[in-house]
Amino acid sequence: MSLKDHVSVTFKVLLCSNARSVSSPFVLETQPPRPSSYPLLFIFSSNFKDIKKGKQKRGHLLYQATMAGLNFEATYTDNHDILKILEAEGVEFLLSSEGKVPVSEYNGKVICLFFSANWCRPCRAFTPHLLELYETLRKRGKNLEIIFISFDRDEDGFKEHFKSMPWLAVPFDVNLHRRLIDRYRVDRIPSFIPLCSDAITVEEDLIGCIEDYGADAFPFTRKRHEELKAMDKRKLEEANLEELLGHEERHFLISGDDRKVPISEVVGKTIGLYFCAYWSPPCSAFTVQLRDAYNKLKAAKGDCFEIVLISTDRDLDEFNVNKSSMPWLALPYEDRTRHDLRRIFNIKGIPALVFIGGDGKVISANGKFMVSSYGAEAFPFTESRIRDLEAALRKEGEALPKQVEDVKHEHVLKLDMAKAYVCDSCRKQGKFWTFSCDVCDYDLHPSCLEKAN
Repeated sequence: MSLKDHVSVTFKVLLCSNARSVSSPFVLETQPPRPSSYPLLFIFSSNFKDIKKGKQKRGHLLYQATMAGLNFEATYTDNHDILKILEAEGVEFLLSSEGKVPVSEYNGKVICLFFSANWCRPCRAFTPHLLELYETLRKRGKNLEIIFISFDRDEDGFKEHFKSMPWLAVPFDVNLHRRLIDRYRVDRIPSFIPLCSDAITVEEDLIGCIEDYGADAFPFTRKRHEELKAMDKRKLEEANLEELLGHEERHFLISGDDRKVPISEVVGKTIGLYFCAYWSPPCSAFTVQLRDAYNKLKAAKGDCFEIVLISTDRDLDEFNVNKSSMPWLALPYEDRTRHDLRRIFNIKGIPALVFIGGDGKVISANGKFMVSSYGAEAFPFTESRIRDLEAALRKEGEALPKQVEDVKHEHVLKLDMAKAYVCDSCRKQGKFWTFSCDVCDYDLHPSCLEKAN
């Protein structure tokens, strides 16, 4: 019997949030009908806009086609009392890493539901964030418990996923899990649902909030989220450098040879916050330019300028290699301030360079363009300095002829602008104004021009 014979045209949209990538634009998986269950059709798409116009969401889509009439809706009166719901379903115990635990033991705790699946890469990527949050809140004495409800299609996948979790799980039962999924209207995974009033909803992206703020997102309410965003805004607009780069447990930065340098020693300087990673080729290329500008400024301006590495490396070993190759300072890799600064400055890609003035206020979030275009000449990296450089550049171009003939080249050369080039006469690097050939690949520094008599 074909899949079409089993499946009606009723669809639910399930969004796998935080998805990174798939090997092909579409991956199709099917599973045959099973006793006491209905068949599923899963379709992954990398473009949600094609399906639901007007609401662009990150991630991949997961469509669930269900048999007509089997979309079970529970009739429990208390939406938030998961323990009563489980007892009504005949569930007498939950699973933990140590075995079975009676459901009744968790009365009075703050309970959150975690909907996830082992086959879902975004779920596996999010689980370490949730693990860190869970352990931190337990250390702080918070009366919190998480209950995992699986989207896995077989018990082996459920067990494999649950091995990485220190919290509780509803025993594997596909039909029960689907009823709970219906009950809490879960339409994307991973989903994290705090069973409390004023909780941040799935649509408001609690997953993203936890990734951004970690345990500080607790108790997961809209009020708490607004408080955190207000704190970020205040840090961006009002905080001094010591508050921005440090906290009450750390008042230092580290050098390439692991010396601790007090943050107070860089207060009053122009600071470049450099967001980069060792694994990124664009970062490696830009680091060469930044190092050149840094060394020139240190030699010319003395001790009025500093750079601080804000690492996005994947592990401590990469960070150590990255840090040791740079002549400037860095935030410790283990410190969560690295993540906070990426969020506060809305860093979406690397390399990125944010400049902070001597008063501790942001002077430019476009430091990469400034350094790659003008190098050390862009100091002190203000917008007014860039306008001055651009004006001087235009004036220089106006003083040059639009076309020239050079004794070293057979064709007429025209005045052109290039971000970077190598002069075919002196073989040195050049940028901005050049005399170039439209016929062949030839560039000439204006200073290397030798006009014919």
